[in-house]
Amino acid sequence: MTFGEKLKHYRLEKGLKQTELAKLAGLGLNTISNYELGKTRPKDHKTYSVLADILGLDADYLHNDNDDFVDAAKSAYGSRGKKQAEQLMEDVTGLFAGGEMADEDLDEFMRAVQDAYWLAKEANKKYARKGHTKKS
Repeated sequence: MTFGEKLKHYRLEKGLKQTELAKLAGLGLNTISNYELGKTRPKDHKTYSVLADILGLDADYLHNDNDDFVDAAKSAYGSRGKKQAEQLMEDVTGLFAGGEMADEDLDEFMRAVQDAYWLAKEANKKYARKGHTKKS
């Protein structure tokens, strides 16, 4: 589940409206709405803690490392990199749908896939046309 999906699920489970959650967290209604729609995510990790406390969750559970990976891919390679990273995470997650794997093992596997993505992107830089790589 993405951060936005988790946020909405547990907000509804607690019987809170978006406006109520926004007020309790000291955030705007549009911010909560955008989080739940997957349009944005908290930039400040403290926000994850605030939301998790309100919802009775662990902040590490609410925060999604895959979202950080997608954000980093967008930062490094633009919207195309973001789309590729999102597709990769969706495809890999689909491999384990309905299966049973310890959370720690799944996390390690996802990190390995993400590392492979970065290595492949770096290796393919030499094949990119001039002007089509994002400079740091």
